[in-house]
Amino acid sequence: MNKLINDLERRFGKYAIPNLSMYIVALYAIGYVLVGFAPSSMNLTYYLSLNPERILHGQVWRLFSWLIIPPTAVSFLVIITLIFYYFVGSNMERTIGTFRYNLFIFSGFILMIIGAFLAYGIYYVIAPDEVARIMAVTSSYFNVYYIQQVVFLAFAILYPDVQVLLMFIIPIKVKYMGIAYGVLLVWEGISGLRIANFGIFFAIGSQLLNLLLFYLQLGKLTRFKPKEVKRRVDFQRNARMTPKGVTRHKCAVCGRTEETNPNLEFRFCSKCNGNYEYCQDHLFTHQHVK
Repeated sequence: MNKLINDLERRFGKYAIPNLSMYIVALYAIGYVLVGFAPSSMNLTYYLSLNPERILHGQVWRLFSWLIIPPTAVSFLVIITLIFYYFVGSNMERTIGTFRYNLFIFSGFILMIIGAFLAYGIYYVIAPDEVARIMAVTSSYFNVYYIQQVVFLAFAILYPDVQVLLMFIIPIKVKYMGIAYGVLLVWEGISGLRIANFGIFFAIGSQLLNLLLFYLQLGKLTRFKPKEVKRRVDFQRNARMTPKGVTRHKCAVCGRTEETNPNLEFRFCSKCNGNYEYCQDHLFTHQHVK
């Protein structure tokens, strides 16, 4: 999968949007302004939501307009949250590269749209006479909230040991917050399926699928391949034959070696200008040396 993404990056990397997080936050700001200044008698989000039933009746702008619907009402906490997500997105872009970050975000958008149409298709089959009314309500689940959640989960995968202040007081590593967020999302999606709320199930499911694809492109699952298992066994056997205190491998990012972390795998990066070796946690996330 990583090879496929590298091929795509070579072909389409020049079209990637730098600092995409800034534009996403700007869309949120536009949404807050539009909703805030709309007449009280006008439910603007109803006309902007991702509603496949209305899209199929000609309201194609909904394929894009749902992106500016604010996930919650504006408040001081929301402003802090948006600043935090800008920080998260910017750091992810610097780590995995502009193209891969663009691919992750736009895949989330596309999968959300697909999820909305899947929910519509199921409701159309089981309740064709009620599908318009059901989708008018269900479309509210297809918004940027779950995309935000998954961006944070991806950040937790890349930077598990980064500490943040929970409620501005309690220091906590993002990996623990990521675990909590992930469990809540999975439970919410399963609960939606149990009560036949296919809107929330596909909204969450589409983004968890995007997170899985993101995880796969990091190459973390390759260690379970038979060839990789054999290579790791051979590596550990050879490492035991190395004189004590002498290391064969050292990560150029974190400095860990096979002596300090015997279970780590190390690879040289073909994109870096020089012989730079990285551990499995930084092989696909480091900045290339030019």
